[in-house]
Amino acid sequence: MTRQSKNDVLAGTSFLNGANAAYIEDLYARYMDNPGDVSSAWRAFFINLKDNKTQVMQEASGPSWARADWPPAPDGELVHALDGDWPDIGKSISDKIGKAAQSGGVELSDAQMRAATVDSIRALMMIRTFRVRGHLEADLDPLQLDNKLPHPELQPETYGFLADDWDRPIFLDHVLGLEFATINEIYDILHRTYCGKVGVEFMHIAHPEEKAWIQRRIEGEDKEIRFTENGKKAILNKLIEAEGFEKFLGLKYRGTKRFGLDGGESLVPALEQIIKRGGHMGLKEIVLGMPHRGRLNVLGNVMDKPFQALFSEFLGAAANPEEIESSGDVKYHLGASSDRIFDGNTVHL
Repeated sequence: MTRQSKNDVLAGTSFLNGANAAYIEDLYARYMDNPGDVSSAWRAFFINLKDNKTQVMQEASGPSWARADWPPAPDGELVHALDGDWPDIGKSISDKIGKAAQSGGVELSDAQMRAATVDSIRALMMIRTFRVRGHLEADLDPLQLDNKLPHPELQPETYGFLADDWDRPIFLDHVLGLEFATINEIYDILHRTYCGKVGVEFMHIAHPEEKAWIQRRIEGEDKEIRFTENGKKAILNKLIEAEGFEKFLGLKYRGTKRFGLDGGESLVPALEQIIKRGGHMGLKEIVLGMPHRGRLNVLGNVMDKPFQALFSEFLGAAANPEEIESSGDVKYHLGASSDRIFDGNTVHL
């Protein structure tokens, strides 16, 4: 077949691509109902296919195992965000404030009810903003090298709370675990939770249950992340080990491709804590599917693979030469297994 004839074939069939699938399916459905509904060119094309109408329509309707009730019809609060059928949040909060006031023997005027409702809505807006953007003010610069400026969306003034408003009780309906709280208390909890030494970013999670689980674990009084003195020393020791390992490889094997963990050394103490916590919860075995980056560090400092074996493999040899005969970037593909014991709990890695 000549080049020209190949081009002719391409020109004659180029319409058969995914972008045109819906259009061609629609034409074919019209042709099957009434061949005269389509042009003579399409009619000739469809005649040459010699397809069975019933079979084609079945295939177009989807696989035989498809659920008839899926996807579900759009419904619920999430869809109302798009169709404008929004729930009256203000009325819901007002009703709850009214009930709380009555139970406390307090009578609120209409003006006081409106003001309390507005306060609650603004406070909830601020809480949500901290959940989404609080990590932007996390204290991650121990040397204070950057001139960190306050993020305007995380300031109470943005939501209309001035200095005189900070001590006024606001109804929260048990958000943050509190029924009522002042802006002082709310801001203190939010700042300790989301702007401390560990940033928290979780609002991108699609599953409401998973998001709520994290929220319950971190929000509220006395729930901020804390470490004991021994815990801090253990983390520091693992960071020093991880950093020292990378520096040693950089000096000893200068210029060698090593996929270092530089800048991500906190992975090592994080994995240690996951293994330790898992052991407490009855976990018996963990399989780590490591990428190239950080693999050597994790092998040595988490899985306790002997450094002698690691360095032997790093030079291209095998830790046990009688077992492996190969060459290439062996150091990035060999694995290891070990048993780690934390507080009397053994976890196989």
